[in-house]
Amino acid sequence: MKKIHVLLLETGKNSNLDSYKLGLDFALELDKKDALAPYRQQFYIPRDSSGNDLIYMTGNSLGLQPKSTKEYIDKELEDWAHLGVEGHFKAKNPWLHYHEYLTKKMADVVGAKPIEVIVMNTLTVNLHLMMVSFYKPSKTKYKILIESDTFPSDRFAVESQLRHHGFDDKDGVILWKPRKGETLLHYEDLEKTLKNQGNEIALILIGAVNYYTGQYFDLKRITELGHQYGCAVGFDCAHGAGNVKLDLHNSGADFAVWCSYKYLNSGPGSLAGCFIHERHAYRKDLNRFTGWWSHNKATRFNMRNEFDQLPGAEGWQLSNPPILSMAAIKASLDIFDQVGMDALVEKSNKLTGYLEFLLDSLEESIVKIISPRNTNERGCQLSIQVINADKKLHHKLTKAGVITDWREPDVIRCAPVPLYNSFEDVYNLVERFKGILHEG
Repeated sequence: MKKIHVLLLETGKNSNLDSYKLGLDFALELDKKDALAPYRQQFYIPRDSSGNDLIYMTGNSLGLQPKSTKEYIDKELEDWAHLGVEGHFKAKNPWLHYHEYLTKKMADVVGAKPIEVIVMNTLTVNLHLMMVSFYKPSKTKYKILIESDTFPSDRFAVESQLRHHGFDDKDGVILWKPRKGETLLHYEDLEKTLKNQGNEIALILIGAVNYYTGQYFDLKRITELGHQYGCAVGFDCAHGAGNVKLDLHNSGADFAVWCSYKYLNSGPGSLAGCFIHERHAYRKDLNRFTGWWSHNKATRFNMRNEFDQLPGAEGWQLSNPPILSMAAIKASLDIFDQVGMDALVEKSNKLTGYLEFLLDSLEESIVKIISPRNTNERGCQLSIQVINADKKLHHKLTKAGVITDWREPDVIRCAPVPLYNSFEDVYNLVERFKGILHEG
């Protein structure tokens, strides 16, 4: 049986050798040794018309539903039915304080202090609220630096902010681009851009994990570089939260935003998260949009008081939150709290390392992994480029019971999620992919 040594875990170098092998038996052996394998049973795995589990590799688009979610939501529905408005104070988990039940566990997921984290609104709404506070353009320093292939919603939000402030929405955007013939970004190019144009840049906004390539950036390095040139620095962590160890507090970033329906498994369109660094917690000079939920809790219901801003991330809230969505988030965060990000990332690296090995073993010249090979520079997503392929390949995979994500012009995004994907899933994915390729 063919055998290969692969790099694994802490460094992404050959310091921690592990042996991957071909064949289903080896995948099953890995699953038997996997301490997180039982957590798969806590999620609903989509099935085909014959009742067979699908190979679900799109947790980077929509995470699977924890089986506990219904119980958590039903409890709030029950309290609403029996208590009505009194549920704000008398529910088992009083709604008035419900967002506080999520704060500590969400902070642990993203590597922050509780005072720095709030669950509220949706991702792009939070991004706009952060730009209200941290994008402070002047006539000469007004430009915003983003990745050239950032997620479209971020680009649209940035362009609209520029227009709102009276600037040209094309001239005001500076792109961090990959080099010719490459897909990944180089920090040296970012440094060069800032050296040449840093005096014009007011804000750096980068996706912590790029949605297309899966490249995970060094947030601390980017933040320190941006701050050297007087730029505010923020990150869209939609593809990072629950996937990689973001360590937001120690990164020094001014702010970050993320959704909760991808790796955090809270359901389609569920509420998002927001991070504002502790050094901004008590600043009242920062411009912001406000609402009654950012007002002092002790006097919030007195109604006629002057605005009294809450400290920390809570001070950016606007409205009372949707409890049913928060209940779904609570169900998922309780699982994350049991497992911990260290264990999740360890298994994630093993899963993607195994997927990487199997794809390389195909020895197909048209198949190329465009995600970083270094495990420190990626999460659980591997983006697979198939030269000259079109979306028919994706449709064939779907018909074969493999749920992946297609991105034009020729990339399949696969995300083996450590909470519910198995090594057998990875093996079967590659076997079916190989069969489709050999069909011609």
